[in-house]
Amino acid sequence: MDSSTWIVVLLVAVLLAAVLAVAVTFLVRLIRTRRALRRAGLPTGSPWVFWGAVAYVVLPTDLLPDPVYLDDIGVLLLALRSLRASADPQR
Repeated sequence: MDSSTWIVVLLVAVLLAAVLAVAVTFLVRLIRTRRALRRAGLPTGSPWVFWGAVAYVVLPTDLLPDPVYLDDIGVLLLALRSLRASADPQR
């Protein structure tokens, strides 16, 4: 392969690694948020939202193939939003 092909392959690999890092970061935030809410004695909403999001990220069946973690990030963001909304004192 010539040098331009290697550059493209390297850029794609870096992009995929960055998206994976974002997905892992959101998964860790989801778990930490749920733990903090439970320690504070606040409601965490439906348990199926949390466990469903974790299972979606971990299991190999996805809407998009696993090298593309954008759907995983979306599911994790929705779960984080749901957890935080359930702990909102104004609701």
